Amino acid sequence: MASFFDEIARNRLKSTLLMFIFCLLFFAVIYVFVLFLGGGILAFAAGAAIVLIYALFSYYGGSKLVLKVSGAKPADKSQYPVLYDTVEGLAAASQVPMPQIYIINDPNPNAFATGRDRKHAYVAVTSGLLSMMNKQELEGVIGHEMSHIADNDIQFMMLAIVFAGVIGLVAAYMRMVFFFGAFGGNGRGNGGIITLIALALGIIAPLVAMLIRLAISRKREYMADANGARLTRSPQSLASALKKIEAYVSKPNAPPVKHANDMTASLYFSNPISAKSITNIFSTHPPTDERIRRLEAMY
Repeated sequence: MASFFDEIARNRLKSTLLMFIFCLLFFAVIYVFVLFLGGGILAFAAGAAIVLIYALFSYYGGSKLVLKVSGAKPADKSQYPVLYDTVEGLAAASQVPMPQIYIINDPNPNAFATGRDRKHAYVAVTSGLLSMMNKQELEGVIGHEMSHIADNDIQFMMLAIVFAGVIGLVAAYMRMVFFFGAFGGNGRGNGGIITLIALALGIIAPLVAMLIRLAISRKREYMADANGARLTRSPQSLASALKKIEAYVSKPNAPPVKHANDMTASLYFSNPISAKSITNIFSTHPPTDERIRRLEAMY
């Protein structure tokens, strides 16, 4: 058995180490890209400016876009008093401002948190979650989402997404330059060594970036489970909610969350697209049965 705090510390360390590796990969790809094109400090500065613009757009506009894409609508407090009371109580317990609450009209039981910081946070839940969960189970799910907000997981994952996006764009450009000869730089005049390294990174880096991003997402989900259980002092309630969701999505022909996609999937409480993955390394979420096992072993 493990305590809440042991589980939180373990997954925080693992996700931080993964992010450090992600940073190294990111700067390696940018450095090789600049060498490949024969650029100097100006090329690196231009690349940094593009990354900054992309990051600022994601930071300030990403959450509103996610809510819109997900079909989320502001929740009426008079219509959802239990939900409001639950979020308000757990926000106070988490020592974060009350987030804005949204409803997604979807029978699939799920939820997510988004926002650029603790003061500008949103919690969205599906109508299916509200109809399926009892009060304790709802507290478990909301506790999990409030933990994402309190632990700055939104910003953490945004950084991972920005890194992965930039690596993907740079890698695609390096492949285009190599195969179509758009233009070359010092790398081509340097015995082709830089060119070969650039080609290898152009092929491998996007896959590695995706795997690291997904691994970070899974570790942060484990950590939010543990923190949510700590907030509510009831890991069994969160485990029970996961069991109900697993039973729902395991039904034959159970539809996924209607407006979820690969971009937003990692935000959700459980995988909104499919219950199973061919292999766990390509999943945004840990296996549900493992999440349940860890919760039931907590004290």
